[in-house]
Amino acid sequence: MTTQTASRYTAEYSKIEAKLPGGSLPWLLELRNDALKQFSGRGFPSLREEEWRYTNVSSIEKNLFEPRLEPSDQQIDKDWLKNYCLADCWQIVLVDGYYSAELSNLAGIPKNVTIKSLNELLDADAEQVESYFGKAVSIDEHSFVAFNTAWFGDGAFIRIPAKTLLDKPVQLLHVVTDPNRLAATRNLVIAESMAQAQMIETYVGVDQAYLSAAVTEVFVEPNADLTMFKLQCESEKAYHFGGTYVKQSRDARFSHHNFAFGSLLARSDIHVDLGHASECNLNGLYLGIKRQHLDNHTRINHLEPYAVSREVYKGVLDDRARGVFQGRVVVAEDAQKTDSEMNNRNLLLSNDAEVDTKPQLEIYADDVKCAHGVTVGQLDEKSVFYLQSRCVDEETARNMLTFAFANEMVTKIKQKSLHDLVLAEVLKRFPQQGITQDWL
Repeated sequence: MTTQTASRYTAEYSKIEAKLPGGSLPWLLELRNDALKQFSGRGFPSLREEEWRYTNVSSIEKNLFEPRLEPSDQQIDKDWLKNYCLADCWQIVLVDGYYSAELSNLAGIPKNVTIKSLNELLDADAEQVESYFGKAVSIDEHSFVAFNTAWFGDGAFIRIPAKTLLDKPVQLLHVVTDPNRLAATRNLVIAESMAQAQMIETYVGVDQAYLSAAVTEVFVEPNADLTMFKLQCESEKAYHFGGTYVKQSRDARFSHHNFAFGSLLARSDIHVDLGHASECNLNGLYLGIKRQHLDNHTRINHLEPYAVSREVYKGVLDDRARGVFQGRVVVAEDAQKTDSEMNNRNLLLSNDAEVDTKPQLEIYADDVKCAHGVTVGQLDEKSVFYLQSRCVDEETARNMLTFAFANEMVTKIKQKSLHDLVLAEVLKRFPQQGITQDWL
């Protein structure tokens, strides 16, 4: 049954419907209407749904976040924003869910590469959008996907042509500037055959309550190689839903590095469909403090033979924070010779911190190699004692071991400006006594 808040959102929808992009496109209108019906009928996800059993979104339901209906002319503190604009990257910036040409930096991008506002492309070349929109994830996935499909105002369209190698990453920077704002964005990323690229999604915002609801559909075509990073360091008063849904073709390679640090309540979906002999690597680090709730949901679908997947997620929870990891690997009946490994490790720094971890293997083929592992615990007292025996005080020893546990995921980042930004965000959340520059 629909919830009261879902009803309020549905009632408000009629006021904004005419101002949403793509209103003259029958296929998009039909999709938005279907998504609205889906959301209105189901409401926001509830604890009764298996894949949301550990995450209560009732705090989102209590607010009616307001979408912006056109690009903002509000002045942004550019000195503050520079902290998140990465050097040696092209930037496409979305402010409150809308593309900002002024803040974006696409100078020098190869002419055959398409990086545009989704809103703009719906007016100029809607067929190009229609070919991909809703093909990696459907509105039936869950209510937040339906909600995003109905409410999105803008987003980014990124297309790397066949055999193109981008020598710099593309940074997609999401910025929220107002309290009680709904920033709903829809992004499409296509790496054509034998293309190679890196992309970085970054989420930041004002120190207020707001809701980011982003869906990114990714298509990695035959023999293409795409690496994506997601850094979510939003306000600790904010709410975040971010879903990345990937379709890999034959022999395609895809890597995703997910860093979840911000928001009061955040949910990240990473779902990947693997093609014949494709490769997928998922890495993640979530750090929770105070009363944060960080939910990570991954699904790897091995649909065809000879595909390989590797997944490592690590969590550090302090104070009364709660972490969730639900990792699911599905091996289809025809996906023989699958090779898959999944590992989730969690470190609890206080007696009040909590983590719920649920690894799943669903195997319908008989010639496969699949494994998973989970650990949840506190710091190894023997390791603490060892450092103390080497003239390190106890507090510094604990800080050093905690940092080393998390830093393993940070060191996987080879792009310097992103590495330094992620490291700085990690150090904001850890006691820094005893962690000197010599350690970094």
